[in-house]
Formats: sequence, structure tokens, C-alpha cells
Amino acid sequence: MRTVRIGGVTLGEGMPRICIPVTGVTAQQIVQGARAAQEAQADICEWRADFFEALEDETAVSRMIARMRETLGGIPLLFTIRTRAEGGQATLAPETYVRLNVCAAKSGADCVDVEILQPGAREALEGVHAQGVPAIASSHDFEQTPPSQELLARIERMWASGADIAKIAVMPRSAQDVLRLLEVTQEAVRAQRGPVVTMSMGRLGGVSRLAGETFGSAMTFGSAGSASAPGQIDARTLHAALSALHGEAQRRA
Repeated sequence: MRTVRIGGVTLGEGMPRICIPVTGVTAQQIVQGARAAQEAQADICEWRADFFEALEDETAVSRMIARMRETLGGIPLLFTIRTRAEGGQATLAPETYVRLNVCAAKSGADCVDVEILQPGAREALEGVHAQGVPAIASSHDFEQTPPSQELLARIERMWASGADIAKIAVMPRSAQDVLRLLEVTQEAVRAQRGPVVTMSMGRLGGVSRLAGETFGSAMTFGSAGSASAPGQIDARTLHAALSALHGEAQRRA
């Protein structure tokens, strides 16, 4: 499978990378969150900028990215605006959504997350790539796990729009929903278009956050303090579990 570099981290091979989200409202809270992610030894830090009190101010966003990079040291920074339609805090006009994502790419973010169902998704992806920055295309459903063919169609739409990484997050209503997502993950990975990131949220879907190396998901999200989505596991606990599973797999190989 084609791998993708986010800063100094490679997605698409070996143990899933642990991404820790930062959800502060003020600059001080965001820096504290970045420090917590750094102390928890995140592979990648996600700035959930939709929580930021000055989100629509490009200068403030650019300065915040610079401060986060300074705090994180060499940990790559993923920039994300999660909209209310997909479980986040932001309600933005399409042109503003595009502008802010491109601003993040210009300002030093190592990767940018673009919601594939946003009206300006393709334009945002093109703008991010124009800055030489890789992009995740994502889709989130906090109510259900859509049919498998719908999930695969969304992933195909991500690749067709030029995404480097495809991400799906859904809410399960049964154990069967979790199994379906894992099957979708395997099918998407077999297509060898690029790294795939999937998760089934909530307590029921917790196993999906641990099983990436088995089923093909290249990254998982853990918390260092407050969680940004239902079912996130403490990053240190997550790292220990992934390392144990990885080590056992290596011994059996």
C-alpha cells in the first residue's frame, strides 16, 4: 500500500500511529493541550481548531499554529475544523471553510483534514495540496453506521477528490456494525489507494481503536485529558495496548 508522510511520521505501515487531539478554546488552553500531547508522546497532534475562539481570524490561526509547533517540537501537527454537521463546533460558509484550511497549510500545518461532504471539499483539498501539504479527507456519522456500500462510496469519493488519506468515523448500534466497519476497512485497504483511518465510536466500538494493525487502519485517536469524540482511550493506555499487540504479532511471525 502507498504510504504517506505527515512530517516525520509515516502512515500506512507497521503499528497504527497515535493522534492526540487538542480542543482548547483560548490560546493558553491550546498550548496546554499541545504540551499534554507532547508529554504523552503522541505520534501526531491534531488541533481541533473548531473550538478556537478566534477561528475565523487567519492571523490568529497562523500564530496559533506557530505556537503549537514550537510547543510540540518535532511532533507533526494535523489541522482540523470539524463542522457541526459532523459532530464539531464550527458553522462556516463554504468559502470561509476553504480559506481557513488553506491558511493552515500555508502557516505550517503538516496535514489538513477536509470533510469530504463539505460543499468546498475539492477546492480545499486542491488548495492544501498547492502548498505541498498532504490532506486527509474525512466523513463522520455520530448517529449510525451507514450501509457498507455507502461507506465504500464515500472512501472512493475521497480518493477521486485527491485525498492522500481516507478517514471514516461512525457510531455503532450493535456489534455487527463494528464488524461491518472492520470489513469495510479491509476492503478499502485492499484497493491500495493510500492509508485508511477508520473508527467505530463509543464504548461498543472501542475494539476498532485497537485493531488497526490487524484490519488496516493506519491511525487511531487517543486522549491526553479531555476526549474529542466518544470512546477515545487514554493515549498512554492505548500505546501500551497497541505495543503489546504489535509485539505479540511480531513474535508469532
